Amino acid sequence: MSEPMTYARYLALDELLAAQKPLSDRHDELLFIVIHQTKELWLKEIIHEVNLAKRLVAAGDLEPAYKALARVSRIQTIMTLSWDVLATMTPADYLSFRGSLGTSSGFQSHQFRTLEYLLGLKDESFLRFHAERPEALAELTAALEAPSLYDVAIAQLPKHGLPVPETVLNRDFAKAYEATPSVEAAWLEVYRDTARYWELYQLAEKLVDLDDALVTWRHKHVLTVERIIGGRPGTGGTEGVGYLAKTLRRRCFPELWSLRTRL
Repeated sequence: MSEPMTYARYLALDELLAAQKPLSDRHDELLFIVIHQTKELWLKEIIHEVNLAKRLVAAGDLEPAYKALARVSRIQTIMTLSWDVLATMTPADYLSFRGSLGTSSGFQSHQFRTLEYLLGLKDESFLRFHAERPEALAELTAALEAPSLYDVAIAQLPKHGLPVPETVLNRDFAKAYEATPSVEAAWLEVYRDTARYWELYQLAEKLVDLDDALVTWRHKHVLTVERIIGGRPGTGGTEGVGYLAKTLRRRCFPELWSLRTRL
């Protein structure tokens, strides 16, 4: 006879609460671990929702995709707020256990890179950081080679009578997306006649919500890192704040931003 389902068994709490393994005796290391493990759990859910939205948009079911995308934006808000908790750690607190981290770094998060790939920020150079984890590498490679959420959104434009060149629709999806005037012109038409293209307009705004939230998360990340380690290099070998600050210029859906100047 099987054991009755309990709260702890359903959530695998024994395994979950045993997953925090500080390498030092410093008080603040537990907070550091919990913050980053929580981030990874939320990323898992975000990837789950973005994949659903991709399937729905590709099938032309735009309205059902809005819910998944709205949920992602809410989760992004929670993730951004978590930096405020980490910022309660002073530089002295962090430096007391930083040596235990070795070369590990959030830069190596395969789920964050998977999310970037799903949103269209493709860069195959990140694959090399995951060679020792075959399953993670396979997930990341699949996201790199597949059409992104933005690719499937753009593919909906001609289905609503808005021209998009075949070179955009059938491009090499493993390459970084480059903004094109023709795609901007198509989205511009959507924004100029929202009543006619209401579904596409709502989809576009949901995508901008995601991009906005991602940049907001990055900005808070930069401030938190600068507050805690200043201009020191990152543990993973990056230039730290300098590298993170450069990511603030990235946009997943560039034409949805540039068209605003032309409205």
